[in-house]
Amino acid sequence: MCPFIVRNVSETERIIRAVLGIFGMLLGFLFIQGTVGTLVGVLGVLVFITGAVGWCGIYVLLKRELPVEEVSSEE
Repeated sequence: MCPFIVRNVSETERIIRAVLGIFGMLLGFLFIQGTVGTLVGVLGVLVFITGAVGWCGIYVLLKRELPVEEVSSEE
């Protein structure tokens, strides 16, 4: 992972995005013809990439961050 990019997508959301991205790619590139199919496929690729990387540019614009996890020290 690039040290300059801080993840702003939770683990659950990453899984959902990856699955929906694959579904969108399959639907757009294999089952829908024409310009609409291409647009759905490209959107599926973008959703899959944000799920795989764990970073979303729209969340940066909205200033959404993941909650900071508290580390408990067990001594």
